[in-house]
Amino acid sequence: MSLTPQFGSIVPSQSQQLLQSNYLQFNNGANDFAQQYLPEIYEAEVERYGNRTLSGFLRMVGAEMPMTSDQVIWSEQNRLHISYDGVSQANVGAGTASQITINPGAVAGVSNVISVNDTVVVLDPVTGLEAKGIVIATVVGAAGTIDIQPYSNLSLATQGFSATGLKVFVYGSDYGKGSNIATGDRVSVEPSFTQYSNSPIIIRNQYTVSGSDMAQIGWVEVATEDGTSGYLWYLKAESETRLRFEDYLEMSMVEGEFNQVAATAGTNPGTQGLFAAIQTRGNVEVGFTAAAGLDEFDAILKNLDTQGAIEENMLFLQRQTSLDFDDMLAAISGGFAGGTAFGLFENSEEMALNLGFSGFRRGSYDFYKTDWKYLNDASTRGGLNGISSIEGVLVPAGTSTVYDQVLGTNIRRPFLHVRYRASQADDRRMKSWLTGSAGGAYTSTLDAMEVNFLSERCLVTQAANNFVLFKGI
Repeated sequence: MSLTPQFGSIVPSQSQQLLQSNYLQFNNGANDFAQQYLPEIYEAEVERYGNRTLSGFLRMVGAEMPMTSDQVIWSEQNRLHISYDGVSQANVGAGTASQITINPGAVAGVSNVISVNDTVVVLDPVTGLEAKGIVIATVVGAAGTIDIQPYSNLSLATQGFSATGLKVFVYGSDYGKGSNIATGDRVSVEPSFTQYSNSPIIIRNQYTVSGSDMAQIGWVEVATEDGTSGYLWYLKAESETRLRFEDYLEMSMVEGEFNQVAATAGTNPGTQGLFAAIQTRGNVEVGFTAAAGLDEFDAILKNLDTQGAIEENMLFLQRQTSLDFDDMLAAISGGFAGGTAFGLFENSEEMALNLGFSGFRRGSYDFYKTDWKYLNDASTRGGLNGISSIEGVLVPAGTSTVYDQVLGTNIRRPFLHVRYRASQADDRRMKSWLTGSAGGAYTSTLDAMEVNFLSERCLVTQAANNFVLFKGI
């Protein structure tokens, strides 16, 4: 009588021999108590994605400061000199004076402050013509006009100026000897400023583990992104939840948008992040490529000249845009040979081959270039076959001077900084606490441990006119 083998068709051997009929298979799904040989298990976790955290950008370029209100308000200076764009011109009577309409259509917020005896320059961006003259009559205020006597004694129309789209600016004044400023001839130019505001958002997350799972301990050796290493059990997931939440703190400040939905049903107002601030108040460069060479980049510099002209700037770029910058710089490098730039800045062929540039100077500007992991990570804006709507950002270095409405004084702040809610009673920069009835928490009848995370913050983007956002599409 023969016995049918049980438990995976195991046929025992009388001696310790490796036979075809007396071993257990662990990989065929028949894993039961009869298995006597345990597999070799690596207890260390394989770090196949390296450092997975994305935060760090704001720590490099900004700072964090407390606030106590639901809104942060700051003021930015306007331009110093008197200038108007998009004005129109027409001849006045039979003379050679030309009338310049400062504010056709009475656009809100624009008024004429040019006075009699001011000397002005009129530019025509279409024809490239320019003319200088003196103001002989003026109408102050909205939809105001000025009468200019060109120094050439020829009207603007006679000189070939366009009828619309002109630019006029004041460069001085010209009064006769012993003259006096008659009442109404001189307009006092009151300084003005532009005010901006942002609102903090509340960011929350939670990790929950049941009391039963806490009693079943499974150890694994890990090395986390925050620098710690060793053996963890269920708190391994808590650690990753914390790291993910810390990334959310920065990602919310970068990606945040104001909520345009009418606040009738208690909708949250949202917050203006970095990308939204630059697209609203800054400069946007679409489709930057190395094929355009320096011409396209020089156009960016010319635009920066019209803004704050801040000397030192940082470039945070995705991989393809970073390579485009390398190709652009290599093409003009003194060590350029067959598409390869030798060395870093000395460009010596005897030096180690270096195909990348970490910094460069163009015109009066210094640029420091680095890859921005957030734009390359496949779980965020990366992994789109090299195509991304956001390809990089140019951030001015240093600080700016702003008027603090609360302190009533001018203060210096980094161009980018985070404001978080805090007071003597509560600090909401980064809060974490335990609730439940397991893992040392005894606050409720819930048979679990809940790890809670909370922060309330917003990003202040000052002088956004000095930032450049690189967009692919």
